Amino acid sequence: MQLTRRAMIRDGLLAVSAGMIMPTVFSRAVRAAANAAQEGATWAQAAQGRTLIVVQMAGGNDGLNTIVPFADGAYHTARPTLALQSSAVLPLDDRLGMHPALKALQPLWQAQKLAVVEGVGYPNPNLSHFAAMDIWQTLDLSGQGAQGWLGKYVAGLVDKDGHPFQSLAVGTALPTALKALNADVPVVSSPQSYRLLPDAATKQGGDVSAADARVQTLLKLYNTYPQSAPYAALLDATAQGAVQGAKTLASAVSQYKPGAQYPNTNFAKGLQVLAEVIVQQLGLRVGYVTIGGFDTHGEQATTHSKLLQELAEGVAAFYADLSAHHAADNVVVMTWSEFGRRVEENASQGTDHGTAAPLFVLGNAVQGGIYGEPPDLNQLDKYGNLNFTTDFRSVYATVLDRWLGAPASAVLGGSYEEQAFLPAAG
Repeated sequence: MQLTRRAMIRDGLLAVSAGMIMPTVFSRAVRAAANAAQEGATWAQAAQGRTLIVVQMAGGNDGLNTIVPFADGAYHTARPTLALQSSAVLPLDDRLGMHPALKALQPLWQAQKLAVVEGVGYPNPNLSHFAAMDIWQTLDLSGQGAQGWLGKYVAGLVDKDGHPFQSLAVGTALPTALKALNADVPVVSSPQSYRLLPDAATKQGGDVSAADARVQTLLKLYNTYPQSAPYAALLDATAQGAVQGAKTLASAVSQYKPGAQYPNTNFAKGLQVLAEVIVQQLGLRVGYVTIGGFDTHGEQATTHSKLLQELAEGVAAFYADLSAHHAADNVVVMTWSEFGRRVEENASQGTDHGTAAPLFVLGNAVQGGIYGEPPDLNQLDKYGNLNFTTDFRSVYATVLDRWLGAPASAVLGGSYEEQAFLPAAG
């Protein structure tokens, strides 16, 4: 009898899930195994010890009120209530300034460790949140991509030390950017939640050993899966890795002492989780955290200011924490948002979906300054939106080649001009 791949996947899922619901980590592993025949490049030793932290500013951040063209009359004309005056901004040069809510990032700018990349976007922009997010995360300009650019990078890693946290997303769901065909990425909402939950009796003060017994029972269940069956080795490794990863993270957290005071926000708490993993040297190469709420269609001024302050203070605390632990030299932070906002403010004192916007890159290795060209407010598209001047894939190419040590063309599927905010490799 010929065993087809479809039958292997079908029968494998039935066998493993018999009598129980398969946890997400295992189902992802099986899906990954279905594509394991894909032979990818590896870049294990490249840029060893370096980490990229990606911050998603979800909702579409208003770039014009983040990096403010205060000297441009067209900006003030288009935004009679939202425009920031030159006296209010934190000046970067004689034409651009940061929103005052970003004050916590000013020391990094002054130390030339903060880069602003202007006019970032792509051809024929999509103004749908979900499609635009997919484009940024999968590089498929149709918005139908399935594998993330960071997932492709992670899939190419070969870690001889067996680190369970080469990549880590903080949140409740795996970001599309980290989805991979043959790699599994842990998702943690908090270190305490990254474990097999005890049953109700244990939660109410029962024998704590019951939780350990439950773990062992689960592992035994997976061990009953025939070793000669499809994906048996992968399932066993995934099960053991998930349990060991939970123990490793718990141990790291217990030993970690923050070197800075983090704000009491979910975003800052997420960054602190990443700091814990970095400081305790768990092998993190890519970390991912999201701050949402940037879809500011109405009464934008107050909401946007609060969000930018949360972003800046969280990132500043993260950087200070790493610096206190002498761990900042090997970490670079990059922000992104699915699109900017329209140049002209709307009748609700907000801004609608737009196109190009700036992003930040920061860290000790970063060559601070302004990169790219600010979009021309007098040369808008037919919808009144900005024309992009920097392809977002060129930013990714720079980070991959010059920081993570992976060939950008292999990950991105094409060649893109690199930026100078990181020194050239070699």
